[in-house]
Amino acid sequence: MARRRAGRLRREWLLLSLAVLALVAGLSLSGALRRVDHLLHDAAMRRHVLPPTDEVVLIAIDDASLEAIGRWPWRRALHAQMLATVAAQGPRAIGLDILFGEADADYPGDDLLLARALDRAGNVVLPVAQRSPHGFGSSVDGPLPLLRTAAAQLGHVQVQVDSDGITRRLYRREGPQSSPWPHMSIALLCAGGEPQPACRGNRPPASGAWVREEPRILTFTAGRPAFTVYSYVDVLKGHLPPGALRDRYVLVGATAVGLGDMLVAPLSDGTRRIPGVELLAHALHAERAQAYLRPLPVELELGLHLGIAAAALLGVALLGPAAGLALSAVLALATLAVALAAPALLGWQPTATPALVGIALAWPLWSWRRLGAAAHFLQLEMQALQLQLPPPAQGKRSYTDALERRIHAVEDASARLRRLHHFISLSLQHLPSPTLACDGAGRILLANDAAEDHLAHVGLPLEGRLVSELLADLRNPCSGEPLLPAGGLDQAAVPPRQEGRDARGRDLLALCQHHRMDARSLWLITLVDLTPMRRAQQQRDQALHFISHDIRAPAASILTLLEMWRSFPGRMSQQQLLERIERHAQASLGMAQGFVRLASAQADTYEQAPFDLAHVLQEALDDAWANAQKKGLGLELAGADEAAPVAGDQSLVLRAVANVLGNAIKFSPAGAAVRCALAAEAGEWVVTIVDQGPGVAPELQARIFEPFRHANHDGANPQGIGLGLAFVRTVLERHGGQVRVRNQEGAGACFELRLPRRTEAA
Repeated sequence: MARRRAGRLRREWLLLSLAVLALVAGLSLSGALRRVDHLLHDAAMRRHVLPPTDEVVLIAIDDASLEAIGRWPWRRALHAQMLATVAAQGPRAIGLDILFGEADADYPGDDLLLARALDRAGNVVLPVAQRSPHGFGSSVDGPLPLLRTAAAQLGHVQVQVDSDGITRRLYRREGPQSSPWPHMSIALLCAGGEPQPACRGNRPPASGAWVREEPRILTFTAGRPAFTVYSYVDVLKGHLPPGALRDRYVLVGATAVGLGDMLVAPLSDGTRRIPGVELLAHALHAERAQAYLRPLPVELELGLHLGIAAAALLGVALLGPAAGLALSAVLALATLAVALAAPALLGWQPTATPALVGIALAWPLWSWRRLGAAAHFLQLEMQALQLQLPPPAQGKRSYTDALERRIHAVEDASARLRRLHHFISLSLQHLPSPTLACDGAGRILLANDAAEDHLAHVGLPLEGRLVSELLADLRNPCSGEPLLPAGGLDQAAVPPRQEGRDARGRDLLALCQHHRMDARSLWLITLVDLTPMRRAQQQRDQALHFISHDIRAPAASILTLLEMWRSFPGRMSQQQLLERIERHAQASLGMAQGFVRLASAQADTYEQAPFDLAHVLQEALDDAWANAQKKGLGLELAGADEAAPVAGDQSLVLRAVANVLGNAIKFSPAGAAVRCALAAEAGEWVVTIVDQGPGVAPELQARIFEPFRHANHDGANPQGIGLGLAFVRTVLERHGGQVRVRNQEGAGACFELRLPRRTEAA
């Protein structure tokens, strides 16, 4: 058995390992947890920032420039003047982060001025961008041909925004497939005379799909500001310090609010928005310092994640629970350390969350399976107790696993406990009825599942509590005394069979059996639910009463009429005879229909469908209008203008409303009015039907909804057999509602039919 158990554990470990590794591979390839990795990357990047530099200078189109010059766009003659001023100081290269994709229609000569300024400077880089995510060559957003030919280099300004909305990455080359452009930071190095293999000059756009090559993760520069910044308007006015731009890389772009791109970037002082031209400056500084980070290749990253997860799985399988947990913690810390240190030490940016998920799942899942194996073993031992198998032969066994040693200890303990629980194992297992094992003081030692379900309202667990307190509501229906005494269970005071009724109205048979074992008094108490049997007996008695009395009366009246007509043919015409026979036959048919409807309402399964209670009430009034007109009654309706959604069996609810409305018409005097209303109250729809009859006596209000009960008004003979209101109560209660009756001030009865409102979710 031990060998089979070990083999099963190995198979389960193999299946578990395959499932965990498949999950880790899926997370690694899909990037589903990339946002968590971004948090780790940002923490690592704050430790891997570049020092501030004065070799990159920004000329900002800021709010002060807009206020001084005027609203954007400005004349290109101003840009030409600015370029002339900047070029006069001898910068290495100038990056003009402004798209000039269309000719200036208002000042056509300005384009030529700007082209001449570009040509005279000789080291200006103009931007290109992708206009459409599905674009080909025609989707390039680039400068006018006149300006393009005058520029020294072209560079793309595309950046990549991650799923959390933060910009961390770019591609060193992007553009048409046949000839992609370098990033603007590389193009600036080309224009500054530094040899770069990716330089393309100012060649026109090629054809083909847009491609991205050489992904890089940005390394940012510390400091606020990280670079020297001059205002555009100050440059135009000649307020630059002498030599401020000499041998510098100059970037010109918008920083004013609402003018240019504002990107979220993970900087050393937290995540904040920066203008696009500043992001170009960070990229340029990282390119010059060769401080870009490379994302780990997909194959290498997948292998790293799977290797770490496999190490965790092997550790928890070969080591005990405590050592396996310690190994998992060490692997998790080592994975985090590698993810945080790799950018600074290796220049790579690995992800960590898939491996961490594998580590987090390995120990608890395998521990759960070990506990499952132990539970299975204990279950087998309990089955052995049930079958009263002899204890196994004792002998020395060697176990290498801590769990095996614990299982062996349970084996020994279960062998010693077999005699103590002998009677419980034979009586309690798999009994459908609630069964409790108690000591002589009435304290519960063991309870089966049925007992826990039966007593779930008192709270679990049941062991250790007094059975007399838990069953205090189970009382003798005649005397009202509890079936079980409050003190200890005395064999002389507790009969072996008692029948009682609890607070929920259930009829229960309590079987109390006394045992003695090792001078101890033990009790076995079983509760048998007699409620269905008692209900069936009550229905049988009702049916017998109906058949023996009510249904016979119309038939007997018909036979009496026929006998009288034969004996005294002249006293009654044939027409009168037929009318009376028809009346009694209709009464008999109505009784039978009422009985069948009540039985069907009690036993059938209801069709649950949404319907409008206001429509049902109006339909019931339409059906009752003819009877009301015969009696000279008025029918009034209020509150049914809007829909009242409920769920249930519409035909049965309609019949219930019609029964109450029919009673109101029956007992209202001629010339009176029956008032109906529909209102919403605290999650319920309330249908109110008020008549002007004699009302219902207070002592009968709680009983008129029982079968074969009548509201005898002023000693009059009952009309009907008392099944209509019983049908109403049955239908409403099975729909989760209720029916009430009260007398109106003055005269008349008021019936309230309440049904739960149907929510949108339902």
